[in-house]
Amino acid sequence: MTSVLIVDDEHLFAEALELILASDDRIEVVGRARSGAEAISLARELDPDVVLMDLSMPGLDGFEAIAAIVAGRASCRVVVLSGSANPDDMERAQQAGATSYLTKERIADDLVPRVLAAAAA
Repeated sequence: MTSVLIVDDEHLFAEALELILASDDRIEVVGRARSGAEAISLARELDPDVVLMDLSMPGLDGFEAIAAIVAGRASCRVVVLSGSANPDDMERAQQAGATSYLTKERIADDLVPRVLAAAAA
């Protein structure tokens, strides 16, 4: 079973992600965070296989949170979920330690396969 932590400051969007992931019995959502700081704390506490990370959040942004999570637990994989298809954001996320980058319009088709691929990486 692949454990997943969802990080997004938009409550309804995070709920939608959880519903999509719950449709696959190979995935278990173990928590949700609404900020980068909360994501770092929950990643330490819950020890997920994969963190789904939004980049734009109040306070500590997704880039900083990715770097902190990966530094604290190198085996944790981070899949970025962003409304931005900007190549600079993609590069920054990769440099911070993200395994994969998924734009929000592709989530319905690609979310479950990306999470499972990240967990297997």
